[in-house]
Formats: sequence, C-alpha cells, structure tokens
Amino acid sequence: MALYSYYKKINSPKRKILTYLSYLSLTLGSFLLFWAFYPIISFEIYSQAFLAKEFKTPVILDEINQSISNGLVLGKFNIFSNNLSDFTNANLWFPSVGKNKVEKQFLVKKYYLSIPKLNIKDAEVLVGGEDLSKSLIHYLPKTMPGEAGNVVIFGHSTLPQLYKPNDYKSIFTFLPSLQKGDKIFIKVEDVIYQYEVFEMFVVSPSEISVLNQEFDASYLTLITCVPPGTYWKRLIVKAKLTPFTFD
Repeated sequence: MALYSYYKKINSPKRKILTYLSYLSLTLGSFLLFWAFYPIISFEIYSQAFLAKEFKTPVILDEINQSISNGLVLGKFNIFSNNLSDFTNANLWFPSVGKNKVEKQFLVKKYYLSIPKLNIKDAEVLVGGEDLSKSLIHYLPKTMPGEAGNVVIFGHSTLPQLYKPNDYKSIFTFLPSLQKGDKIFIKVEDVIYQYEVFEMFVVSPSEISVLNQEFDASYLTLITCVPPGTYWKRLIVKAKLTPFTFD
C-alpha cells in the first residue's frame, strides 16, 4: 500500500486567465518587435542580395582620396556623435563635407519635384536649404536642373509604419522601391524636366564622391538615409535627363 498519494490541483479560473494573459502579452510583444525591426532587416537583406549585384557603385577610392587632398573633408563620421541626433539638418548627412553652401547666386530659389511611382507631386525643393522637415534640399548647389552637371537632392525618410504622404520628414521613405526606368520630374518655374532612373546603390556617409559634379550630361541624384528609420548609410538614386515623353 502506498504511503503517499499525489493529486494534480486543477487551476482556478483566475489562474487560467492570468496564464492566457501572459501568453497573449508574449505574443503581442514579439509581434511589435517584428513590426518595428522588419523594415530594417528586410532592407539590409534586399541591399545585400540585389543592390550590390545589380548596380556597381561609382565610388572609387582614388576619388575619395582626391577629395581629401582638395580639402573637402573637414572631419570624420562618428555614428555615436551627439551632433548626429537631428537628421532633419541636411548638414549632418555627410559630416565630412561641412556646411551646405551656395557658391553662386541662382535666380531660382526653389523648384518642385514629382515622382509618380511614389505618389510624390510638386514637392518643394529649396536651393541650398538646411531644414529637411520643411522641404527637400538641393545640397551644395552648383548647377540647376536641366543644366550639365549633378543636381543633388536630399529627402528625409522614416519607418514605413510612420509614413505620412504630406510630411517632409517621411517623404523619401519609399525611395528604395524605385527601379531602372522610373521617371522623375522637376518643375522649374514653367519648365518641366524629365529624368530617368538608371542606377541605385548604398554608401557610407564618408563616401562623398557621390556629390561630385559630372558635366557630360544632366544628372539628378536623390539621397536619403537607410535602412529605414536609421541614419547608418545613404541610399543613392541616380537619374539622367531624357527627352520629355507622355505616358
């Protein structure tokens, strides 16, 4: 005959509810973590799997060294620097370049950019501006759209979950979805210029050769921070002026 007997205690309704709530909290927490980090992880996978293979970066070490020897580099990028916290300031995107300066006077102080694929229509571009929360910025302006040279435009981005169509702090969030052949339109006063995307790649903030002028054609370079919601790297979208067509 057994000396001891054990009986399994049946959980009370209250204990069952607490158990279910703990499982629910764990599931919800896991979902929120996935929701927050998925855009960053998916972009990193996409950039490593596709951008690095389909597009060859034009950033050449000799060009970077040449920029340094010409005195363009004023410092080094430090991801832990406190002055990098407010990335609505265009001057922080390429810290080694320094302040965004307008080297010559332009009659046009602002113009407008449209990207039909991203539902961007007549977004204001300020020539030589600094505040990316109020407009797109034509950075280090040396030429104007339609002219031979390289027009560089900065646009802020954020996590896709926080995207607002009419908010300049998130306007370039979906810039990575552009592909070769997509059209970009620039309206300067009453003149509309059509550019066509031909290249896209990712660089670090120290690779300032993407800002160089190229005078063999009229180029447009769109830049935003990636992965989404971070300022670790810069997405570069290159486009070239093409004859205007109606789709």
